[in-house]
Amino acid sequence: MIALVILGVLLLIVVVLGLWAVGIYNSLVSLRNHFKNAFAQIDVQLKRRYDLIPNLVETAKGYMKHERETLEAVIKARNIALAASQGAAANPADANAVKGLLSAEAGLTGALSRLMVVSEQYPDLKANQNMLQLTEELTSTENKVSFARQAYNDSVMTYNTAREVFPNVIFAGMFGFLPAEPFKIDDPTERNAPKVQFT
Repeated sequence: MIALVILGVLLLIVVVLGLWAVGIYNSLVSLRNHFKNAFAQIDVQLKRRYDLIPNLVETAKGYMKHERETLEAVIKARNIALAASQGAAANPADANAVKGLLSAEAGLTGALSRLMVVSEQYPDLKANQNMLQLTEELTSTENKVSFARQAYNDSVMTYNTAREVFPNVIFAGMFGFLPAEPFKIDDPTERNAPKVQFT
């Protein structure tokens, strides 16, 4: 009789521990999916940005005939960033893919900034309605990217905190919940969005 009671208590402890482990696992899955969704929101805005850039370059091309190198640099940086974005979107939990995207985005921001500086030398381009509209859309998109990055970083922080606290850290390691990479800017000069306003 005592053996049955002990066995019942042990079985109850195992069931409670099992349910507790399932709760931790499900919580980590939910948080991981949340930060992946937050990354998808960044991806939507980045794709919008990438789609605007060729139109911006085409509009500038007609006025900036002697700036071919600058225009090509923008398109090349855009293509690199687009490829990096697709790689990171395939698996936002891959820290190396996110770091690659950050690097590519830094290159694109620099190329866009150079384009905007050079375009200041062309008053007819600055007055072009299409160029004004495109730069306004690009500025709006940059703001949306910033908000999406903040939401993503908040989700990553919540997920990383949940996977690092005890006892979750034990289960996170066992079930392959790796740390997520926040969308941060390492170089302080890259913290500013490219200036795309014409005045």
